[in-house]
Amino acid sequence: MTRERFWELVATFLLAIATVGIAWGGYQAARWSGLQAQRYAQANTARSEANRASTSAGQDRLQDLLNFNRWLEVSTEGNLQLAALYQRRFLPEFVPAFQAWIAQDPLQNTSAVPSPLDMPQYRPPGFTEANRLEHNGDVAFDGAKNATDDTDAYVLTTVFFAAVLFFAGISLRFDWAPLRASVVGFAVLFLAYGLARFAALPIR
Repeated sequence: MTRERFWELVATFLLAIATVGIAWGGYQAARWSGLQAQRYAQANTARSEANRASTSAGQDRLQDLLNFNRWLEVSTEGNLQLAALYQRRFLPEFVPAFQAWIAQDPLQNTSAVPSPLDMPQYRPPGFTEANRLEHNGDVAFDGAKNATDDTDAYVLTTVFFAAVLFFAGISLRFDWAPLRASVVGFAVLFLAYGLARFAALPIR
């Protein structure tokens, strides 16, 4: 095999590997870009649902506060029948907190908790659901950011394979062997670096 033929084969091999690398990088970038869009959509949906749940929970809390204030007003006036009516209107999650608050004898005990809404037993499910949805939104958003980073990393890696195409291609135009070897050497370095980056990146 002549030296000319050898360098042509090396350049052809580099061109082939670089072409496959660019195709693979583009494919992976598209896959991660799709995941990025999916995760951002999930994050937006979860946060919208969290806002709705939080708003609904806030309305329930306001209703609990209004019913309790009215109960407190009529009960201190001695209107037990009307007080019982307001007590029956308490929302289910408010009842345990109200009962625990009553057990403190708040009308006589000055150290009692000021309101059932401040009792640890008061745990409106709407706020718990809003927190869960907000957490899911944060997780999805972090996943989208990671997918964005992976997309950018694959796109950047294809730049190195494009450099391989450039150096391997122009090496065929040089007749002086030392110059051709130097140019091919650059192509090999870029190829090795690109392959190393691919090996370190996640695959989807």
